This record gives sequence, structure tokens and C-alpha cells, in this order.
Amino acid sequence: MAAYLQWRRFVFFDRETVKEPSGPDGAGAKPFALPPGIAVCDSGRGSLVFGDILCGAGRCQIWFLPRSLQLSSFQAYKLRVTHLYQLKQHSILVSVGEDEEGINPLVKVWNLEKRDGGNPLCTRIFPAIPGNKPTVVSCLTVHENLNFMAIGFADGSVVLTKGDITRDRHSKTQILHEGSYPVTGLAFRQSGKTTHLFVVTTENIQSYMLSVKDYPHLELDTHGCGLRCSSLSDPSQDLQFIVAGNECVYLYQPDERGPCFAFEGQKLIVHWYRGYLIIVSKDRKTSPKSEFAGNEAQNSDKQVLNIYDLCNKFIAYSSVFDDIVDVLAEWGSLYVLTRDGKIHVLQEKDTQTKLEACKYMLFRKNLFEMAINLAKSHHLDSDGLSEIFRQYGDHLYNKGNHDGAIQQYIRTIGKLEPSYVIRKFLDAQRIHNLTAYLQMLHLQSLANADHTTLLLNCYTKLKDSSKLEEFIKTSESEVHFDVETAIKVLRQAGYYSHAVYLAEKHEHHEWYLKIQLEDIKNYQEALHYIGKLPFEQAESNMKRYGKILMHHVPNETTELLKILCTDYRPSGGNEGPGMLEGKKANSEEFIPVFANNSRELKAFLEHMTEVQADSPQGVYDTLLELRLQNWAHEQDEQIKEKLHNEALTLLKSGRFKTVFDKALVLCQMHSFKDGVLYLYEQGKLFQQIMHYHMQNEQYKKVIEVCELYGDQEACLWEQALGYFARKEENCKEYIAAVLKHIENKNLMPPLLVVQTLAHNSTATLSVIKDYLVNKLQKQSRQIEQDEQRIQKYREETMRIRLEIEELKASPKIFQKTKCSICTSALELPSVHFLCGHSFHQHCFESYSESDSECPTCMPENRKVMDMIRAQEQKRDLHDQFQHQLKCSNDGFSVVADYFGRGVFNKLTLITDLPSGKTATTIEAGLQRELLIHTKRST
Repeated sequence: MAAYLQWRRFVFFDRETVKEPSGPDGAGAKPFALPPGIAVCDSGRGSLVFGDILCGAGRCQIWFLPRSLQLSSFQAYKLRVTHLYQLKQHSILVSVGEDEEGINPLVKVWNLEKRDGGNPLCTRIFPAIPGNKPTVVSCLTVHENLNFMAIGFADGSVVLTKGDITRDRHSKTQILHEGSYPVTGLAFRQSGKTTHLFVVTTENIQSYMLSVKDYPHLELDTHGCGLRCSSLSDPSQDLQFIVAGNECVYLYQPDERGPCFAFEGQKLIVHWYRGYLIIVSKDRKTSPKSEFAGNEAQNSDKQVLNIYDLCNKFIAYSSVFDDIVDVLAEWGSLYVLTRDGKIHVLQEKDTQTKLEACKYMLFRKNLFEMAINLAKSHHLDSDGLSEIFRQYGDHLYNKGNHDGAIQQYIRTIGKLEPSYVIRKFLDAQRIHNLTAYLQMLHLQSLANADHTTLLLNCYTKLKDSSKLEEFIKTSESEVHFDVETAIKVLRQAGYYSHAVYLAEKHEHHEWYLKIQLEDIKNYQEALHYIGKLPFEQAESNMKRYGKILMHHVPNETTELLKILCTDYRPSGGNEGPGMLEGKKANSEEFIPVFANNSRELKAFLEHMTEVQADSPQGVYDTLLELRLQNWAHEQDEQIKEKLHNEALTLLKSGRFKTVFDKALVLCQMHSFKDGVLYLYEQGKLFQQIMHYHMQNEQYKKVIEVCELYGDQEACLWEQALGYFARKEENCKEYIAAVLKHIENKNLMPPLLVVQTLAHNSTATLSVIKDYLVNKLQKQSRQIEQDEQRIQKYREETMRIRLEIEELKASPKIFQKTKCSICTSALELPSVHFLCGHSFHQHCFESYSESDSECPTCMPENRKVMDMIRAQEQKRDLHDQFQHQLKCSNDGFSVVADYFGRGVFNKLTLITDLPSGKTATTIEAGLQRELLIHTKRST
């Protein structure tokens, strides 16, 4: 039971008297006055509704007062209106009144939207009598769905109308309740599809379930209340039925009694308005209460109107009125009707004004809980609530209640700057409170990196491993902190396992590997972790940490690199959508990882060349260098031979064509003779091969090189002869072999051979005797052949000259009988040429390109003429070049210009007639000269 005397009082309503609208002259308005004789009233649908008793005009009116204060009325009964009920969701008004003397109440249902002769349409009239026993109507209620209407009587009966209450045909009326005590209150309660009817008398309270057949009922209490001292609350109080007795106010559910409040005094009127309980009671200074119905007070009585907030347990307003008729709620305000015809309006203040009005008093008396509840009930915004929480927290902090203070500060998260709270709790003795605040800050995802650092430091200072684990082991969807910051703090504090867990869970791969390799030194686990990463991350981390891993776990690291560079798929089933096909890294980029691990490097490179023939060139280069190093340093002959064969096999694999020079340098650096010679051969460096043998004085090898490659590079024999000529030791055998080949191929003039061998003191005349004799004999035979050809050409030349003279001096007789083109018999007209060819004129005109040239000789003549013109142009170009060269100040630029134009031909010096240039060649040249002379003559 809540004690009324302990409740705080506030003034949350402004009281004014309703005044008439001001006139045109602007004079002060008078208080608005209702017509005399008002007996009952209600409100809804934008109007205050009043019912009066018989007045002097002999008729009874129902009055409507809209917000404009323009009264309107219509006659509803002849004698009096005793009850009114205005539905809130429909324009339906239900009234109870009397048209004649005696106990004969009538119920009328009015449709306010329809008119009948200017008045609202009365859709139904029926007598309000329970059975055949006339009695006075004490109360009336109507369900908002228009399917239920209940009428209470002074004899204890309740009549229930079910169906469409606006029509006689579609409704059914029956007696629901009978008793011996007057019915003082009725109320319908709708919860979902369940409908209850509360019935209160002067002595008991009952609840009927109307949604079930036979209407079962339950007696809730054995005491009741007076007329108009009951009401139904709104959903804020769970639609409870309120009954106001003289000692207490009780709240009821359909099946049980709820809380009660000790509000003393005789209750006259009870209403519920927007979460407030409104009670009109007698002033304590007035006369004693009457037996029945609290509304029988004398006119001189003073009445107190109290407005209670049951949730927050305070009185929102209290005031004394003279003889209240009723309290109505409309247009967002309360209207108090008094017996003198005046209307007083109670306007609720806005939330901010109410809070400002009570805040000083509540804060001054440290009633923060009440202030908070008040702010929440009035839906104060979050900023206003946060300020109250802050002041409450400051109050508790100053009193030394740090646990309570931190709870209030937690409620300000999101509004109050966290640093305001953190500074208050930085003391080591208050670290628990600071931890609680920081935890909540993270849970609301409002923490920054500094807050995360501070919270983790709190955990580490407290050595609270359980809280630390709880903090970091939240699911991914509930992470409320900066993970990287947390990892840094945990690592710095030495909580490596927690840091590793966090890094692995949130895929901070770099931090995971740093901690495993630099702090925990768990190289095996780090390598295993890299093997589970996606390809790009595994590749980058192996480049970064490969050397460390190779130093500590070389075999496992090598195996991972083999997989990474051939067909990589993450282990542990971490393949993504794009990992159906394996990926491979560039194996050349990982060679530096094996800086101090040549054995593993060799295994890696050999694996790559075996499974991936198109490996980068750097792989083959490094493998060659590695094999050459091993070969050069190996002492065991058998192993050295094996390494020798491996290196040579690699050279012969054809992978060094593009890096020939690099491979050659490697072989030369390691004195790998077979490799050097092989590369010389592949590069067609035959002179280098021979020089290599010369340096090693391998005479037979020199001869073999000349025999193998002399046809491709003839100068090898000349160099071999010069080499043997410089040797002072006996090399006659080799010199003879060289001379024999030079003689057969006619590679050197005899004089040059003699000059070359003249420097060798051991080479006597007997060495070159055979060579010189054979050479002289050949030259003698050649001279004889040349002389014979010369004689022949002279005779031929003489003959041609005589023929030319004859052509010039004697007539030419044409004796051809056939055309040289069609080979038919020659007929006139015909065309004859000095060359001896004859043609039909029509054949000549058809095939000839020029009138002055023989069609048959023309192709050969043109070739000769082109050759002559070319020689003449070259002769002219030579003369021009000589002239410019003499006149120019910069002769080099002239030469460079002509050289760029391709004027200069390669100059070949012939010291002896090659074997192919015989007399036949000379004869052909003379014949060509004769032909040119012949064509010119023609």
C-alpha cells in the first residue's frame, strides 16, 4: 500500500476559467456560463455534451459545446436527462432520460452525423427496465465496437444489450446481474478478442467474461464504491479497473486485485486521463459524508481535485473548487464544470517546463530517481536524461559511492564525453569501476583505440585473465573494439597467447606471425599458419619471414616453398571461390630466402626444374652456379664426376641461349672446361675454342678444331699456321697438315705462307718444299690455260671487229624466210633488223614496245643497257663525291653522309686467283663486252 502523505506535490497543470470569445471592440471577455439545470455531462468527438433537467420552457435539452464555444442543443426528453455516454470512436451518443413522471427511464441512441428535421437522428428507443420491475438507472456504459451496452440499476440489476446497439432488430437484451446493492459503476475491458465487464456496487466488485457463453463471472472484492467513483485505466496501467473507496484506491485485473493506494477522504468523482488518476473528493473541513453517492454534497461544500501520477508516485496537481459537477477531457485538456455554470480548464504543461519546474526541488533534495522516472514517463529526450544521469553520478561520486556513480555514468554513454568519466576513475583504487565503464563503452561500439588500450591495461593490471578472455573471445558479430590496438597492448603486456588468439581469429596475419616468430619463437606453428593463408598473403609472408623460417626449420620451409611455387592450395579447407585451381608464385623471387642454405636451395631449384620446365631463367642460372660451386669444391673424384655431368647436362638443356654470356662467365669463373667449350661451340666462337686449346698447347685439338669448323671460318687454318709457326719446338707434322689444307682450299698466297713460317727456326725449307712445288705446278698449268683463252678471245675479238666494219661499210642482205615471232612464211610488208631477225609488220606492231628495237633481242639488250647505265651512274657519283670531299671544310661529314646512303661497296682484296676463277670466267667476261659493243652498233 502506497502512503499518500509521502508523495511529492507538483504543479504540472495551468488553471484558467473558460471565457466567452472577445467582441469586436476588444473589450475583456466574461467568463463563459453554461445554461442552468445541467445534470449530466460527457465529452468526445470534438464536443462537450451536457444534459439538463426540465426547465421553464417545458422541455429537456442535450447541449453541445464545440471548441469555438458556440452552444447548440436539441430536445431529447420531456422531463430530464439522467445519463449521457458519448462514444470516442463513433459519432454515436447514448442517453437515458424520462418523458413522463414516474419511474419510466428510456434509452435513446443518437447518430450525430445524420439529421432528422435539423436534430440528430434517433436510431433506437427502448425502455430501461430490468424485467417488469421499474427501477432507477444508476450508471451506463457502451463498448466502442457498438456490440455491447450495459445499464446498471439502483436495485442491483445489470442489463446487457448484445449486438448492434443502434438497431432493435439486430440486438438482444438480457439481465446479466442481479443483486441487492445498487450498481455504482460499469466498465468494458477489451484485451485482444476477450471482452470483460466490470460491475461494481456499493458492497462488491465482480468481473464478467462476455466472450464466453453463459458469461462466467468472478467476485474480485467484497467492498465497493459510490457513484462515479470507478474508472478504467489506459494501457500504461494495463487497462486495470480503478475503484476509489473512502480509505483507499484499488486497481483490479479481470481475475484478481492489483495494487492499492491510500488516498483518504470521501471520493466523489474518479476519472483516468493520459496516465493520470483524477480524484475529486470532499475537503476535510466540510460536513460528514452521506450514506450513498458521494455527489449529494451541499452547494457550500468545498471539493478538492487531485491529479495523481501512479507510476512515479507524485501528485501532478491539486486544487480546491466549489461544487464540481464533473471533470471532462477533450482537446488535450481537462475541463472542470462547477454548479455555478462555469468551466475551468486545466492545461498540462509541456515536458520541458514540467521538468524545469521540479528539477531544482528534486535535485536539491537528491531525489534523482524520481527525476529520472518522471523524465522517462514524459518521454524526455536522451540528452535530457543523460544530463540527469550525469548529475546523479556526480552526486554519488562526491558522496564516495563510486560503484553507484559508475552505474549512472554508464547510462550517459553515447551522450557524455567518456574522458569526463575516465579522469575521475584513473586512481588505482577505482580501477574496477573504470573497467566496468570501459566494458560498457565497448559493448555499445563507442570506444576508440585509446579506450581499448586503457581497458586492456586495466585487465592486465588486475591480472583478471577470465575477464580478459571473455573480452577478446566474443563472436565476430559482437566485436566492439579496435582489434589491432588490442593485439598491440596484449603483446606489450606479455599476454602472447591472447594476442595470438585475437590475431588468428580476426585474420591479422602479420601480427600473428610477428608474435609467433619474434616473441613465442614457435617457428613450426608460424609455418603451418602460413600454409593455411590465401595465396597472395602466403606469398607475401614467405618473402618477409622466409629467411627466419629457413634458418630454424629449413626442411619444412623448403617443402612449403615447393608447393607455393608449383600448385598452391591453402591447407585446412580455406579455399575460397577462386581457389578451385592452384596458383603458383614466381620461384625466382624466393631464391634470396636460401642465402645460407645451399643444400635446401639446390633441392628447391632441382624440384622446380623437374616439375616446372618453364621456370624463370633465374632459377636455371642459380642452379648452374650452385652445381659449379659444388663441383669446384668437391674432393671426392666419383662425386665430382657426377657433379660434372649434372652441370654439363644442365648446360645442354637449352635454357641458356638468352643468357649465353652469363653462363659462359660462370663456367670460366669455376674453370669448367667442358662447359666453356660447349658454350663456345653453341655460340659459334670457333676462334675462342682454338685459342683455348692453344693456351693449353693441345696441338691435336687445334687441328681438330680447324677440321671441324674450318669450312665455317676459313681463317682458323691461317691462325693455326701462325700459331705453329711461333712454336720453337718441332711442329713439322702439324705444320704439314695445315699447309695441306691451305693448299687444297687455296686459303693463303704462297708468299704469305713463306713469310709466316719464316719466324719459326725449326721450320726448314723441307717443311714447305712439297707445298711450294705443288703450288708452282698449279700456277704453271693455270698460266698455260689462261694464255690459250687469251689467244682465243683475241681471235674472236678480231672477228667481231671485222664484222662490225663490214656492217658499217657494206650492205646487209636479209634472207630470212620466216617471221621470228609467228614462224610463218614471211610476207610483205615486213620489218628487218641488223641483228638478223625479220617479222611480219602486223606481228611486229602487236608485240613490239618500241619501233626501233627488235622484240626478240630487246630483253637481253635491256639487261646490258641497265648494267652500262649503272656503271655510268657510279662513275658520275664517284666524281661528285671526290669534288665535294675536296671542297668541303669537314671531310668526315661528307664521308659519313655517303656512307649512310650505302654508296661504298665492300672492298675485297684478291691476292691470288681462287680455284673457282678459271679461264672460263675470263672468257665469259670478254663475251659480255663483245655483246655490249654489238648492241650499241645495232
